Amino acid sequence: MAIEQELNLLMQGTEYGDVSLERSMREELRGLLEEKRQLRVYCGYDPTSADLHLGHTISMRKLRQFQDLGHEVTFLIGNYTALVGDPSDKDKTRPIISMQSIEENSRTYARQAFRILDEEKTKVRHNGEWLAGLKLEELLAMSQKFTVQQFLARENFAIRLKGGKPIYLHETLYALMQGYDAVAMEADVQVGGTDQLFNIVVAGRKLQQAMGQKPQVGIVLGILPGTDGKIKMSKSQGNYVPIGTSAGDMYGKIMSIPDYAMAAYWRLATRKTPKEVAEMERQLSQARMHPRDAKASLATEITEIFWGKEEAAIAGDRFDHIFRSGEAPEGLPTVHIQRNASAIDIILECGFANSRSEARRLIKQGGVKVNGIRISADESRLDIQKASTLQVGKRRFAKISPL
Repeated sequence: MAIEQELNLLMQGTEYGDVSLERSMREELRGLLEEKRQLRVYCGYDPTSADLHLGHTISMRKLRQFQDLGHEVTFLIGNYTALVGDPSDKDKTRPIISMQSIEENSRTYARQAFRILDEEKTKVRHNGEWLAGLKLEELLAMSQKFTVQQFLARENFAIRLKGGKPIYLHETLYALMQGYDAVAMEADVQVGGTDQLFNIVVAGRKLQQAMGQKPQVGIVLGILPGTDGKIKMSKSQGNYVPIGTSAGDMYGKIMSIPDYAMAAYWRLATRKTPKEVAEMERQLSQARMHPRDAKASLATEITEIFWGKEEAAIAGDRFDHIFRSGEAPEGLPTVHIQRNASAIDIILECGFANSRSEARRLIKQGGVKVNGIRISADESRLDIQKASTLQVGKRRFAKISPL
């Protein structure tokens, strides 16, 4: 592939919000490619939860493009940055996570990532390798490269400051820690979302220059909205699509997104070219394609990426059956439960929630039914005396039977 073709491919999907910055990053990347060497490329993922979701795959797909072009890719698990928690897109302080929880969350991260990345060509590292041994004098030296004003000018901090919400000192360390990742790995390229623009293009590049390194190129990508179509996909918001979920659940979750969010999903989460996405949008705008058909095509495309054509087709057929007939799909596994178990316990036993608070939220939202009857009291005991059908949301069903 010619350098110009490589450049166009690697810059596809980038969003900088500034024409001059985009032009600068493009020209710097061109210069690196012209060196005809293997570039050191990475993206960091903080294990603040156990699941990687569809939003994470935007950057992973870009890493895979670099891999396929012969470059060295590192999948960086931010076990130490997770201790602070990225404040970039938060209007309040993140809760502190214990190292034990971080370690538990990160155990399957690499395995999940290999659904996108080439395992044989991927380096997996943890930033605790260098951050754990960082000395106070080194941290002070890094801190001297930045001003308090630079941090307070960031949108999320500015909003908090204006609203009288606290900004804790440890939150300002996150950008320094992520910037030091680039220094420790002598990175040529860092990939990340638009919420990471400051961390990548300001903190990382500035620290590299201060330490005598050539500053990295930032490949800054658009952010996938969650299934609500409004805010960033996040497990804490409950609007995420785990990449480790079943084909049927993945298909159903994509079918649940609002029509107006389809363009972002086509652009960021599929294998379609910009030209193909534009054609899809044109057909929708001209009413030449029904939104439901476009969404079914989208769900098939994304499910096929992770599960293959056959499983995606089966998932589509099951979805159609459920929604056209109003019945639960056949062949549901039976989950045996204790008699008089609470609704929360039943949801957890069936694997439809990861915590009691999540199960409670599902019930309060009116999304839980037993034999078609909506459950409203989360802690009340359900007298399940015979085989019944549990429905959670529009897509998840299970047969439950008393022990």
